[in-house]
Amino acid sequence: MNGIILAELVLYCLVMAALGYWYGKKEMSHSDFLLGGKKLPGWALAFSERATGESAWLLLGYTGFVFASGLSAIWVAVGIVIGIVCAWLFLADRFRQEAERYGALTLPGYLAKRFGAHGRTILWLSTVLIFSFMMFYFSAQIAGAGKTLFAVFHIDPKLGMVISVAIVIILSYTGGFVSVVWTDMIQSVLMLATLVILPIVALVEIYSGGLSISEALHHAKPGLDSWTGGVTGVALGLLLFNNFAWFFGYLGGQPQLSVRFMALKDAREAKTAKTVAIIWTLLAYGGAFLIGLAAVALYQNQSFADVETVLPHMALDLLPPWLAGVLLSGILAAIVTTADSQLLVITSSISEDIVRRSLRLRLSEKQLVALSRAVVVIAGLLGLVLAMTSESLVYFIVSWAWAGIGCTLSPAILLSFFWKRYSGVGVIATIVAGFVSTVIWISSPLEAIVSSRFTTFAIALAAGVLFSLLFPDRQRTK
Repeated sequence: MNGIILAELVLYCLVMAALGYWYGKKEMSHSDFLLGGKKLPGWALAFSERATGESAWLLLGYTGFVFASGLSAIWVAVGIVIGIVCAWLFLADRFRQEAERYGALTLPGYLAKRFGAHGRTILWLSTVLIFSFMMFYFSAQIAGAGKTLFAVFHIDPKLGMVISVAIVIILSYTGGFVSVVWTDMIQSVLMLATLVILPIVALVEIYSGGLSISEALHHAKPGLDSWTGGVTGVALGLLLFNNFAWFFGYLGGQPQLSVRFMALKDAREAKTAKTVAIIWTLLAYGGAFLIGLAAVALYQNQSFADVETVLPHMALDLLPPWLAGVLLSGILAAIVTTADSQLLVITSSISEDIVRRSLRLRLSEKQLVALSRAVVVIAGLLGLVLAMTSESLVYFIVSWAWAGIGCTLSPAILLSFFWKRYSGVGVIATIVAGFVSTVIWISSPLEAIVSSRFTTFAIALAAGVLFSLLFPDRQRTK
């Protein structure tokens, strides 16, 4: 059985590497390497954005969280789905328009050009923010890959991490953004197949075996069979709010997602992309939630050393080897799609935002592409080191990075789009306040009470508004 699955995983890796090599053969400018030259179809960008946004967190982290938390885990999905829908309906086309207007290739690059008088400071602060948190986010994906390969093949997790990083570096190094988007599209289909097929098979197994999800939840640990987690009053309010708080990070502040909006060609492609992305999200989160609940019924008399391996175990137990191999490739696909996009965000922050825009070094297009590729390799290896030395769970690392980046930059994007009085000093205050408040909050007992995903957003938003009123822009860059 493992031989068949291993063969399919090897084939999957070879296909991804071949695609990366194919796109890497083509001559490309720095703009093509980072943003695809705005030549990609909207549906492909939508698949890529969704695969990038969900990662190992959805297939491993969230399914394990549902298995451990029960029905109350639904509020995480509710917050995330609403955030994704709002981003595509109200922000995606605006990102496209603003990117065209200012000729921006990155999210920090847009903010710097929009508030030109403070552009260099904004670029440096954004790069420090993105690099600091994105490296942990990237390392979480690599840790998830090692965890998956260990659960399936009992491969040493560190060896699994090395294999995964090698694939990610090859894809990012060779074809840049274009390669990443097209491989993301294929991997996004694999992810969706995993999250649709596996819960259906699990439910059939539960029904045919005379099992009951509701009874299993009831006899499991207290609170699993309650939509409110078995708590009331203030505790209930905090549970619902903290789980829903993932919503705030989706409002334009995740650069690896927003760059897909910026790459849209026109309004027509944006409309197509919206439909694809929303349908994908509803199917994927519905499936992930059902997988976690089904696992409670199927494994009610068993325990897992790591609940985040529930999905791979279920696939191996319920599916024929050839199908299990395909669907388990979906987990590796989830990891690779997010990791390669995160690697490109880190790369663009250094090569485009710092070297080209802030330091204003005069490099040719070939030199900029070569620099970007060098950063891909160095950042990839640094992420591998972090993954090997971190013992944190995928779910919590991603949660932390989500607050630090998404919930800091989301207020900056919303204010720049919808408030005319937002100023350059306001942007700086937003970034500094978000960065500092995240680090302080997650290092204190307060994180266990109210999630930094909300407090970071609220503090960064308040700082942006206050400092914009105190230090308005006299003349804005057109």
